[in-house]
Amino acid sequence: LVGTHLDARIIDALRQERFHPRLKVHLPTSVQPYAHDELGEAMREVELVILGVSSAGVDWAAEKLSAVLPLDVPIVMLTKGLRGDSNTLEILPRALQSQLPSSYRGQVCTIRGPSIAGELAVRRETSVVLTCPDPAVFDRLSGWLGTAYYHLWPNSDLIGVEVCAALKNLYSLGVGIVSGMLERSPGVENEAKMHNPAAALFAEALCEISHVLTTMGGHQRSIWMLPGAGDFYVTCAGGRNCRMGRWMGLGLSYSEAKARHMADETVEGAETAFAIGPTVENMIRRGVLEAEALPLMRRLLDMVCHDAPAYIPWDRFFVSPIPRRVNAS
Repeated sequence: LVGTHLDARIIDALRQERFHPRLKVHLPTSVQPYAHDELGEAMREVELVILGVSSAGVDWAAEKLSAVLPLDVPIVMLTKGLRGDSNTLEILPRALQSQLPSSYRGQVCTIRGPSIAGELAVRRETSVVLTCPDPAVFDRLSGWLGTAYYHLWPNSDLIGVEVCAALKNLYSLGVGIVSGMLERSPGVENEAKMHNPAAALFAEALCEISHVLTTMGGHQRSIWMLPGAGDFYVTCAGGRNCRMGRWMGLGLSYSEAKARHMADETVEGAETAFAIGPTVENMIRRGVLEAEALPLMRRLLDMVCHDAPAYIPWDRFFVSPIPRRVNAS
């Protein structure tokens, strides 16, 4: 288990006490912690690399791995996100692959699905999909990674799976906004919550993910399975994206909420917004994406990238133009 340069406190705690300060569990005796500057030592005789840095750390990880990665060892990415070059959206596995040595012959695979780390650490039943270009590699990896409580299914829809995994973080900000709005709203005599608006936001988000996914060439099935609805449900049930949404729903701008309440935490939904915002706007101007099909995304991008106030465009929801497929990377 290799920490990045940001994880020194965790690695020190694991070495001294064998206790993970964030997950609140003891480390199995079979796991050996390493600091980031010991990556070369940790990579000796490895058969598989599992990459779990934040989306913003993929370029850093590619640079570090390129110096020590065996040329035929597969990489399984846990990192979720998209990025844009102002014209086209790119999935992270291909972004990583493009930065590895040209002589690298291994495969970049991904695991996606509802996986709250704390639950997995205490062996709660967890179901995910594993995307591998080669079925033989899937068989080998699933034999290594699958357990009685960790269930893996194959999925060949790399684009669809990656779009779902990235965008559900962005849309979780919107679902989280409802909890902040509830706290700001006047009390009612029956103490009713706001599950109705949260559910509508959840449904609109799936419709919008469907539009982007179809445009990029993914398959609809991924939206309604573990990478889409399943993982989105878990993210809305708790986590940093929903907490950030709550602060925004309470009336803070994204920048204020980040600085005052989550300065030391990575908010992947916001990272995704910054990574794809200008590209999405350009794709809408060019007619590749339909503006009327993405009212919630456009509002969330405005709130994160431009500190716009929290506002839900209810009357623009559930419009689904047929998207045009484009070549995506």
